[in-house]
Order: sequence, then structure tokens, then C-alpha cells
Amino acid sequence: MTRITVTLEGLNKNYEKTLQKSSEDTDSLKKILNGFGFERSDLKTLQFNVDTEYETVKERGAYTQRFVGFKYRHVMKVEFPSDNDRLGKILFALANSSVKPEFRISYTVSDPEAAKNALLADAVADAKEKAIVLSQAAGVVLKEIQSVDYSWETVDFEVAPNALFGGFSNDYSESGKASFDLDVEPDDISASDTVTVIWEIG
Repeated sequence: MTRITVTLEGLNKNYEKTLQKSSEDTDSLKKILNGFGFERSDLKTLQFNVDTEYETVKERGAYTQRFVGFKYRHVMKVEFPSDNDRLGKILFALANSSVKPEFRISYTVSDPEAAKNALLADAVADAKEKAIVLSQAAGVVLKEIQSVDYSWETVDFEVAPNALFGGFSNDYSESGKASFDLDVEPDDISASDTVTVIWEIG
């Protein structure tokens, strides 16, 4: 699966206008993606915050902090089955949109739960193999499993081959194309997890 992570930012001295700008920019982004077959709900929020922004200024020989405004930051993601042609068109539309978002691409798996289960199964098999070697070396018999414990942490099945940001030259859009020509082949995704298996020995 291809994942596009999009970051929108905006600054305004008025708090309500900052939130309004955030809402408008997010709506514009959803309209762009809707043109490529996405539902509005397909764009998922990863992070949203509004913070006060200050700048350091020198007044009468002393440095002070001056209020600049309220800055919003909205990080979102959208995922779809990997397709370089579709990806190129989406990135072109984002790069030439009025909201000028920052964005990057990465790759993940379509079913993280199944991948997590396969990972745990491999870990248990590896633990058993090592337990057999150790028990034989110690001259004991491996009996019933007493307990199995594993990490409940979320495994991040993601690989990011590169980072793409807004601010592309207009030369490309003036060429008459409406897509970036991408030839991207993601690397294998590496992930690890840990299980602890306790056997009875005799």
C-alpha cells in the first residue's frame, strides 16, 4: 500500500480565523483527493494542534518576545494500493494546489494485523527451535509450554524511500503534463517483535 502523509500549516493573529483556515484548507485537500476516487473519510488525521507563535525582536537594546499569531498544524494520511501512475497524478495535484501542503510518500502493508500475527508466529517458531537446541545441549527434555508473553506495542510496517515537499517549479506544469513521471519501487519492509516462551523441562 502507498501512503501519502500530508501536512497543512497556517498562521493568523485571530484564533477563530486560524481554525477557520484549517477547516478550509482541509476541505480543499479532500476535494482534490475526491477527484482521484477517494472518499472524504479516507483522509485520516494523525495530528492536529494550534499553538501560539512568537518571534524574538530587539527593542531599545533588549531582546523581547513578540506575539505573531496562532499557528495550526494538521498532519493527515491517505492510503491506496500501490500504483505509480495514480501516485504521480495525486502528487502533481497536491504540488500545484492553492493550499501548498508538505507531503511525503511511504509504503506499508494492506493488513497490519495479519502481518503482526505472521511476525509473532515466526518469533514463536524461532524460540522453539532455539529451545530444542539448548535443551538437547543441556541433556534435558523439553516438555509443555508454561506461558507465552509478547509485546503489545504497535509494529510500524512502513518504509519511506524518499521525502517529497511542496514548492515544485512551475516549469513542469507549463509543459502541459498533469502528472509526475514516477518510477518508484519500494524496498522490502523490515519489522521485528519479541516473544517470551517458557517451557517445562525434565
